[in-house]
Amino acid sequence: MDPLTHALSGALLARAATQPQQQLHPGQRILPLRLQIATGFAAAAFPDIDLVLRLIDTLTYLNWHQGPTHSLLLLPIWAWLLAQFFSSISRNRYHWKCFVLPASLGIAIHIAGDLITSYGLMLFAPFSIERFSLPLVFVIDPWFTLIIIVGLIASWRYPQQRIAAILALVVLCGYVFFLWTLHQQAVNLAKNHIHSNNLPEAQISVLPQPLSPFHWKIIIRQDETYHLADIDLRQSSSKPQAEAHKWLLSRMAATYRPESENNWHIHHQFGDDPAYTPLIREAWHDSAFQPFRSFVQFPILERIDNSEHGLCAWFYDLRFKFPELPPSFRYGVCRLSGESGWKLVRQKGLFYID
Repeated sequence: MDPLTHALSGALLARAATQPQQQLHPGQRILPLRLQIATGFAAAAFPDIDLVLRLIDTLTYLNWHQGPTHSLLLLPIWAWLLAQFFSSISRNRYHWKCFVLPASLGIAIHIAGDLITSYGLMLFAPFSIERFSLPLVFVIDPWFTLIIIVGLIASWRYPQQRIAAILALVVLCGYVFFLWTLHQQAVNLAKNHIHSNNLPEAQISVLPQPLSPFHWKIIIRQDETYHLADIDLRQSSSKPQAEAHKWLLSRMAATYRPESENNWHIHHQFGDDPAYTPLIREAWHDSAFQPFRSFVQFPILERIDNSEHGLCAWFYDLRFKFPELPPSFRYGVCRLSGESGWKLVRQKGLFYID
């Protein structure tokens, strides 16, 4: 989820949990409402501090993003450290214990927000690096963000009442439940495709897509073959394709087709040219490519560059391929002419994060 939405959600939850007249500890000063909200805001932004891993390299960041800073087991430690920090910058006017609750709530709602996106969280780090995800929300969802903003505006309009913040959180949960129903519709479409095409032991993944909550990418994986469909669940009949001269977002939206069009495409992890398959497999399994293999969930060959200088096999993850845009996080494994070893190569993409 985008950093601003994370931070705003922390402010909203802190406001919903705050009772202005409640003194948390006898003899201590009460943390003002504005500071509780500010603490929730800052704490909800904190887990993405793992962005500093980009200073090492992009693959280190990709492999450890949403790792220890997003762990439920480490949440109390992060909350304690943040509480100590906020107390110190207030010149100890407020005891660190006053900051623990809003800091904990901010981190918790950040974890919840990322859990319902596609990337996956190491919820039990440092004891496990297994990732968990219930992909319901695209990383940038204007409706999700708008609900939070409306709740904060209403809370600002009625500062003595927390009911507005509570209602906004209820609406937000209702919106997530609505997305879950759409997710289940997409899963059912995938099951029907598996049944119709007799695909035994196929694995289903359904991912939210940009521009609309009704846009979903269905990925059915069977061994090294992918069956892909970009679906618009809102459309029950065909809609016209965007013309080539239309603006980018229109062309992107038009790629998501109604179920009735049977918009399925087949792709192979190592490409369609059997002459290159043994070499591509060798490159894929080489130790030099291990950092990328650790990151990718749905690897697929983008292209092969074969010239007098050597050969490169370029891969990307289907999670990060969207209509009309080049894939993000493209990496190649290359072998120069006259050399026997492979090396990892990064190809910069359209966005800074690439």
